[in-house]
Amino acid sequence: MDMRRLFIIRKDLHLSAGKLGAMLAHCAEGYWISLIRKNTTEENGRMHSSFDVEKEIWNYYLNGRITKTICEAKNLNQLNKAKKIALELGLVENQDFGMINDACLTELTPEWVDENGEGRCTVGIWFKPLKDEVAHSISKKYQLYKD
Repeated sequence: MDMRRLFIIRKDLHLSAGKLGAMLAHCAEGYWISLIRKNTTEENGRMHSSFDVEKEIWNYYLNGRITKTICEAKNLNQLNKAKKIALELGLVENQDFGMINDACLTELTPEWVDENGEGRCTVGIWFKPLKDEVAHSISKKYQLYKD
């Protein structure tokens, strides 16, 4: 059974190629960062992290057999529908998927303010490596990202 990384990025933000690349890098890192954050302790000024990864995900990552799919959401509402579908499938936010929120320091305009009073813009959503049929049950509502 194949596995897939699914990333969905908002199209209405008209990201430059560089910004799109940066946002996709955030998406790709999202799963691993979520694992590290939840499983890290500090001791003697050093950070220690230990976490479990499903054997199937580990094997696919080591063998380089995880397909990456980048889809587009027309706008924030359509992006939030992907989150809703994920929750309905039993996926857990910030564990199985997560939202990518930009700090709006370069080309984006803040759409909301976070708990620290900083302006943010929700750009995309990442998913952990999913079985193809699970990823497809989300991605079938979206088209592939294109210029």
